[in-house]
Amino acid sequence: MSNPARTTALRVLMSCRTNGAWADAALKAQLGRDGLSGVDAALCSRIVYGVMQNRLLLDFVIRAYCSQKPDHLQQPLEDILQMGAYQILFLDKVPDSAAVNESVELAKAFKRGQASGLVNAVLRKISQNKDALPPLPEGEAERYLSIRYSHPRWLVKRLLGILGREETEAFLAADNAVVPLTVQVNPLKTTAEALTARLEREGVTVSAHPGVPGCLELSGVGDLTALPAFREGEFLVQDGAAALVAQIAGVQPGGRMLDVCAAPGGKSFSAAFAMEDRGEILACDLHENKLKRIRDGAARLGITCIQTAAADGGCAHGEWVGAFDTVLVDAPCSGLGIIRKKPDTRYKKPDSLLSLPVVQTAILENAATYVRPGGVLVYSTCTVLPEENEQVTDAFLATHPEFEKTPFALPMGETEGQVTLWPQRHGTDGFYICRMQRQA
Repeated sequence: MSNPARTTALRVLMSCRTNGAWADAALKAQLGRDGLSGVDAALCSRIVYGVMQNRLLLDFVIRAYCSQKPDHLQQPLEDILQMGAYQILFLDKVPDSAAVNESVELAKAFKRGQASGLVNAVLRKISQNKDALPPLPEGEAERYLSIRYSHPRWLVKRLLGILGREETEAFLAADNAVVPLTVQVNPLKTTAEALTARLEREGVTVSAHPGVPGCLELSGVGDLTALPAFREGEFLVQDGAAALVAQIAGVQPGGRMLDVCAAPGGKSFSAAFAMEDRGEILACDLHENKLKRIRDGAARLGITCIQTAAADGGCAHGEWVGAFDTVLVDAPCSGLGIIRKKPDTRYKKPDSLLSLPVVQTAILENAATYVRPGGVLVYSTCTVLPEENEQVTDAFLATHPEFEKTPFALPMGETEGQVTLWPQRHGTDGFYICRMQRQA
């Protein structure tokens, strides 16, 4: 009988491969269905994310000892081999024998018993040779980095053109590193000092975010939702880059803001903090279930100034024209700046990204009409590709002389109206923010 943590991990990976599920959502759902918690849930999560982060590297190693190509194996054998290889190569606290034996049991449990001998042989060879594995192709930077850090070659090629070799490798390594949980302090209820003291009393390790005031980095959290400070709304789970958006927008108490692509609501919540919960924020999304999440989040945080509306960011609403001091467009994007938190994002097909700038431009064009004279338009994404970022805003500004980029200050220095944040530089998600002001 296979270990429950590994059985659940395999079910998650199978769902991701066959149904196109996102790992974080599939993992949360499967942990609930299988009733895993504590040590088993932690091991399951580590295996799922570890395999996702290292899939190309694991397949490279497996190919060296398997007579068949991994992607030609009958499923779920490729997932089982990747799970076993990950445990052998990356999890020091798991004995190799346990990784091998549990993988063999998984093959039997998922009706692949006839292949259990192959699983056993391949993983034993990896275990025996893990200190002398086949060398990676270091002579070719693009292929080497793609395999070493398990990012597709098309993305590595793009990053090399943007960052160069050294910083590209730092970015890829950051995508595979353990990421601290970042939270934003709710100033409506507490202070950073008081929240730090409370969390530390509850056994959480807390440190100030290195680049973003008002944010803390947590570790040793366990079940976040069980913390009294969470239930009482003293903090918001929010990356430092996203927390900067309201600061850059310059929202003020008593102002009126529109968030056209608001779900799950984090940037609207940050804006409410900056506005001292005075004024009006209209948070929009297409789907009612997402709007409910925004309302529930606002209630937990003690925010009263947020209203919600079901609206398509690309469709005109005549009553909103010229009605807002600040309009935020957090546009749908490739998400390539948050691979470190959603590791399966890296495996998106590049063709699926081609239409995004068209969608982003349409939303930005529409949202711009809602900005009052003298008001501010902020465009942001959680990606690092210029074609989704500065190329979109530059094209917009070229045809809208009534708007211009306006400089803003960041903890890391002054900018000329736009900034791309990088995990290897700033300790945040990869993120783009552009601030534009409409002429009075």
